[in-house]
Formats: sequence, structure tokens, C-alpha cells
Amino acid sequence: MDAGILTQQAFNALTIGAMYALIALGYTMVYGIIELINFAHGDVFMVGSFVTLWLLSTFGVQGAINDPPRLTIMLIVMFAFTMTVMGLVGVVIERFAYRPLRNAPRLAPLITAIGVSFILQNIIQVTFSNSPVNVPRVIEPQAGATVQLPQFAVANFQVTASPVTFAYSHIFIIVLAVSLMVALQLFVGRTRLGRAMRSTAIDREAAQLMGVDINTTIALTFFIGSALAGAAGVAWALNYGTTKFDIGFQAGLKSFTAAVLGGIGNTTGAALGGFLIAFIEVFSSQLGYSRWSEAIVFSILILVLVFRPTGLLGQRLAERA
Repeated sequence: MDAGILTQQAFNALTIGAMYALIALGYTMVYGIIELINFAHGDVFMVGSFVTLWLLSTFGVQGAINDPPRLTIMLIVMFAFTMTVMGLVGVVIERFAYRPLRNAPRLAPLITAIGVSFILQNIIQVTFSNSPVNVPRVIEPQAGATVQLPQFAVANFQVTASPVTFAYSHIFIIVLAVSLMVALQLFVGRTRLGRAMRSTAIDREAAQLMGVDINTTIALTFFIGSALAGAAGVAWALNYGTTKFDIGFQAGLKSFTAAVLGGIGNTTGAALGGFLIAFIEVFSSQLGYSRWSEAIVFSILILVLVFRPTGLLGQRLAERA
């Protein structure tokens, strides 16, 4: 057994899981507030990757930036701009597509979400291309820290260890995603707007009677969820260096599965589900079952829902009088 390969694959899984987790947070936040499965959310992530492409093209960036101060400024601009734009896109979608149907039967906003998904895809196809598009990777993909793990034996079983390279781009994506998740938890748990979001999720009518502006709170939820999807879009561009109009479907489906697996409506569970799905995918491929990775993911999801319908961490529900 090669401990180096296992460590390398675990690090790769953390990187992919960080992106899944960021997208999953948007699904679980929107569902927790208005009980809507926003199937357009995966395409918001996709649009975020194209906004990153447009921004880099506007600045004339064509490849890796080796000057640390310039790279730092570029990364800040990329994430700040893309997250803001996608947050506003999320607010516009909520205002014109979902708010008029807030009191309609649940099937109506669900169908609308699918329609918004197709609209976003077609806008990108017309504006950019329906083929894969290369995105400049501002962080040199080959740059990283190489570590040699020690070799050892357990009960006459030799464990080898090839060198492990921790790419700087992967480290950045993981640290950024974890930082955003912590910031979200602090915002929801310790701010006035966060309390308004939590009270709306528990009982919308009671929160409104207590003075909470429901429309503003729901719009803020869409803004934050879409901004996190935009951050995932930037991370995707940094990690893969390519994007396409239909990447939102697969990534969105897996991220929604992550939210359900962890416990829909539970932000911590959504993040955990994202990392779990990434580990299952990566290690299934490592063991030679790459074609079966998605089947394994959804089989595990079915088993979890059969024996624990509320997900691994359970849906956060408060008792109502």
C-alpha cells in the first residue's frame, strides 16, 4: 500500500469537496428559508465560472501570475467581483421568478426553477460558446510543496510512501472554502440579520409578526447562497482551467445530493455532505471503479435516507407552539 498516493488522493478529495460544499450551502439555505429546491442554483455556479473568465479576459490575464502582490490583488478582485455579481443575480432570480409564486402550489416554483436553469444555460451559450472554454489559471498549477512521507511496516505489512505534492491552488481553495463556511456560521449565529434568517426558517408568519422583513430576509438568503456558488465557480476555474455551459448540472446535482445527505436545511450537514461525496468519488476512481463512482454515491444516499431520513446530521427543526 502506498501511503503517499492515498494522501494525495485525500487532498484532491478535499479540494473537490470544498467546491461541492460551497454550492450545497446555497441549496440548503434556500430550502431552510422557503422550502424551495432551487434547481437553478447549479447554473448560478456555472455562470460564476464564466464571470471569472470574462473578468480575466478584461484584465488581459492569459496565464499564471508569478508576482505575489499582483496575484493576491487579482485573487481578491476575482472573488469579490464574482461573488457580488452572482449574489445580485440570485436576488434578481428570487425577485422576478420565485417571489410571485411564493404562495402558489409547490410544483409551480419547482418548474420555474428548471426554467431559470435553462435560461442561464442558453444565455451562456449565446454569449460565450457551447463548447468547453479555457480559463487562465492565475495560480501556477504545477507549483506546490512536495513532502516525503516516512515508510513503515505493520505486522510484516510494508507501507510505502511516494512523495506527495500539495498544490498551492488546492491549498488556497480549501482554506478559502473553510473560511467562507466559518464566516457563514458566524453570520447566521451572531448577527441580527442571521437571527432574522433563523427565525424566518422556523416560522415565517411569526417572524413577520415580530417585525422581520420577510422579503429582505429571503433576498439576503439568495444573495449569500448565490455568492457562495460564485466563489465555487472561481474555485472551479482555478482548479480545472476550463468551463462549459453544462457543468452546473452535474455539480449542482452532486451538491444537492450533498445537502440531502448531510441534512437538508442544516448548513453544517451540507458542508459535511459535500466532502463525503468528494471522498467517495475520488477513492472509487482510485480503486478502479470510476464508472461506478456516481452509482456508489447515490446508493449510499439511498441507504442513509432509508435508515435516517433527515440526513446524517438531521434537519434542524424547532418545535412550534
